[in-house]
Amino acid sequence: MAEQDPQELTAILQKWSDGDATALDKLTPVVYAELHRIAKRYMGREREGHTLQTTALVNEAYVRLIDWKNAKWENRAHFFGVSAQLMRRILVDFARKRPSTKEAALQRVSLDEALVVTTEKDADLVALDEALTELAKFDERKARIVELKFFGGLNVEE
Repeated sequence: MAEQDPQELTAILQKWSDGDATALDKLTPVVYAELHRIAKRYMGREREGHTLQTTALVNEAYVRLIDWKNAKWENRAHFFGVSAQLMRRILVDFARKRPSTKEAALQRVSLDEALVVTTEKDADLVALDEALTELAKFDERKARIVELKFFGGLNVEE
């Protein structure tokens, strides 16, 4: 699909925010590829053997996004920024729910499974989330810039 005109996408987002149900039908094919790109970027930083797939992350984030009935989307950067933040939250929640190394050691697993069991990147993601949360206490704007540039793939202007 060709690159979407930012103003056209913003108009679709605003119509959707205003309650136009047909706007959601137009929005889905337009934003899916970009959401997938953001999710792929996140998943590229995850450990090997991660059980959450890129498409599942996109779908989970999209379901949560469309459930926000009162969201007022300012523009495409706002939408994709919130999308990136939501994906980060999903991955952090997923990492926190994984058993710790000690708990994993108590479970029976095959040798093949044991070779891919690691929680280092999960711990890194949780630590990064905590660091961004701390930065946000001092300077929320800088924390959002780091998050959107690093995870969302947005440039400085966006």
